[in-house]
Amino acid sequence: MRVEVTRPRDLGAAELAAWRAMQEKDPGLANPFLSAGYAVAVDRVIAGARVAVLCERGGEITGFLPYELHGRASAGAIGGWLSLGQGLVHAPGLELDARELLRSCGLAAFGFGTLVPGQPWFAPYATKRLDSAVMDLSGGFGAFSAALRAKGSKVEKQTRYKERKMGRQAGEVTFAFDVRDEESLALVRKWKSDQYRAMGRADRFAKPWVVDLVGRLHGTHEDGFAGVLSMLYADGVPVAGHFGLRSDHTLVTWFPVYDPEFAKFSPGLILHLRMAEAAAALGVRHIDMGPAVGWRYKQELRTHSIEVAEGVVRRRSPTGAAHWLRHAPVARGRDLILGNRALYGMADRTLRTVGRWRSRPVREQSASEPPQR
Repeated sequence: MRVEVTRPRDLGAAELAAWRAMQEKDPGLANPFLSAGYAVAVDRVIAGARVAVLCERGGEITGFLPYELHGRASAGAIGGWLSLGQGLVHAPGLELDARELLRSCGLAAFGFGTLVPGQPWFAPYATKRLDSAVMDLSGGFGAFSAALRAKGSKVEKQTRYKERKMGRQAGEVTFAFDVRDEESLALVRKWKSDQYRAMGRADRFAKPWVVDLVGRLHGTHEDGFAGVLSMLYADGVPVAGHFGLRSDHTLVTWFPVYDPEFAKFSPGLILHLRMAEAAAALGVRHIDMGPAVGWRYKQELRTHSIEVAEGVVRRRSPTGAAHWLRHAPVARGRDLILGNRALYGMADRTLRTVGRWRSRPVREQSASEPPQR
């Protein structure tokens, strides 16, 4: 097998077509974060974006591994700090060794976060696995709604009641699935930044490259890949919004947010149900809400889960050993806290207290609502 490393923006039409064809043949690769469109957009805002193109000796392309350099010999999934779908896009039946792939790329270590299923090359190196919550729309919104009721969930009934209540008290409730004006996107960014600070988390939109990337993706509407901004209104006033990515049949929620002034109406849940209804009508079969740990609304809305993984592949080399020394102790400490309910609770309460102190005008969000990841 021959491996060529290039920048995503330098891929030719034939390569981009091969990439999309691989995603279309395998539903497990339908995640829009695995799309060439996402890789190219990231390449426009950071210098370290790369993609390894795997070819058979006869020249047939058999895979693409998009990644992001973190140093001379270490890398992670492309846009990995933000990505909710990572892995190798590949032709059926591909056989390879992960460490040999890294050697061909000139890498000693490759870290992954939300590794999608069907990645046997990286699975042995996974150190943590999480359930990613999925809303199954393959049978239409009616079937999804029936599945929720069958598992005993009352979330739709309760949310529809709150929607009607908001309509009576705040004005007619309306929804738009694909909003393309910059003012709405700016408002969603502001709400999200406020929520990050209120919860004591790092504000992702404080980084200019993230703002640039989201702006570029908002303007991307290609066959098989698009950035989608959805908005919920009461009497024409925005009360909730979400920006995410979609492929032909999969929508991944990314930045769900709402105005805290309307929190009593659960506008985030209303938004998710409206998005599901509109997405199903457009042929979307699945909404992937990401890891469900700690988020009750995801557990309420999901019909099933898929397992995603995180870990690191390291070659047996001095550089690989040095990478382990720098990163493994920190990762173990983080996993200890996340894996212990008491420690996690203490850390979360501390972050929220600091967040409230830093941004007192912003109300704290409830775990039953979708404030952030």
